[in-house]
Amino acid sequence: MRDVFTEIWESIRRNKLRTALTGFAVSWGIFMLIVLLGAGNGLMNAFMTGGEDIATNTMQIGGGRTSKPYDGLKEGRRIDLDDRDVALTGSEVFADHIDQVISSVSTNATVSYGKKHFSGSIEGNFPARQEMDKIEILYGRFLNEKDIRESRKVVVLPEDRAETLLGNEVRDTGARMQMSSSSSAKRFDSSSGKKVRVQDLIGKNVRIGDCSFRVVGIAKANEASNSNTVYAPYTTIRTIYGRGRVVDDITFTFHGLESESENDEFEKQLRAAVNLRHRAAPDDTRATWVWNRFTQNLQMNKGRNLLTTALWVLGLLTLLGGIVGVSNIMLITVKERTHEFGIRKAIGASPWGIMKLILAESVTITAFFGYVGMLLGMVACTILDKTVGQSSVNIMDTDIAMLVNPTVGLDVALEATLVLIIAGSLAGLFPARKASRVRPIEALRAE
Repeated sequence: MRDVFTEIWESIRRNKLRTALTGFAVSWGIFMLIVLLGAGNGLMNAFMTGGEDIATNTMQIGGGRTSKPYDGLKEGRRIDLDDRDVALTGSEVFADHIDQVISSVSTNATVSYGKKHFSGSIEGNFPARQEMDKIEILYGRFLNEKDIRESRKVVVLPEDRAETLLGNEVRDTGARMQMSSSSSAKRFDSSSGKKVRVQDLIGKNVRIGDCSFRVVGIAKANEASNSNTVYAPYTTIRTIYGRGRVVDDITFTFHGLESESENDEFEKQLRAAVNLRHRAAPDDTRATWVWNRFTQNLQMNKGRNLLTTALWVLGLLTLLGGIVGVSNIMLITVKERTHEFGIRKAIGASPWGIMKLILAESVTITAFFGYVGMLLGMVACTILDKTVGQSSVNIMDTDIAMLVNPTVGLDVALEATLVLIIAGSLAGLFPARKASRVRPIEALRAE
């Protein structure tokens, strides 16, 4: 084995420039493959930020407008869900799959504290919402059963809206000291020059419309949903705003639906049951809408897999240029060493021995320069994470990161290693076969 590597080194040393240029093509191909995969991972991670924390075994159903006539009624009717739809969803009809059912009502209102205010959605909800949406409470607590029973006037604010009420909105001429949500959450108020804490709002009263509500919790703003949402007890909002028996939507957890087809069939059954209650066509998808987080997650995973596959294809096509270069340099090597191979065969060298020498040289060149490209690609991904990964864009008053953790894992490194071995073998296969078939007499005549 030592003699083989000695011969490989001597061959590379005699053709330094040619080997370096070919190696650069291989390094560039692997470099682009790693960077493309890292950037693709960062893009998908940014797109799915917040969504990975939401329970996927939940569905939500709400009312819409009929799109076709049914039972003597015209299309275009408004369908409003009510308590009887909640009871139907949680009844024995769907007991084989549905676990916990809750409903919600919401209204738009202005929330004010002192001279600061914001407009947002006030959602009447139940304690189970916290688990269903994985709402993280930073300070205080979420709603509890006593709040529901006693129709208490309490609210849970998202962190960024709590900052707004404390006068900590970002200004062009003012500074704000941003710290982690899990830290002491101190902010700098440029107008007063004082540091204030978001948790100081716990126990304080804020005005929602004409009513006063006590703040009992500060929740982490969820980038996957509207951070304007303020949570209050379901019974309180329903009573104050006179919603009667009408609900805005029904949310429930489920089990036993493992495939996309099973979920689609269940959705059809649920929609048909609710539609018939409101004298709408059973298959009218606009009369009632169903949002299934399980199937949505499946679709997002499919999209991620398609993106990853596309990036692999682009990276491999880039790598192909380097592999062709390696194959060409090995063909030239074979031609230059034809006389040498003839002598080897004349003194008893086997075709496999010559073939093994060419293959070993091809794999060595590809692997060495390939690992250099892989290392540089990982460094580039780290730079992306420290630069572009730290920037964000503001969409609908929500800061969304451009790239989140744009890196590749150990599995990708192992796959890239396998690609290098296969690529090096393929690059040297044809030249090696040509070298092994050299006839000693013809080779000795060659100059």
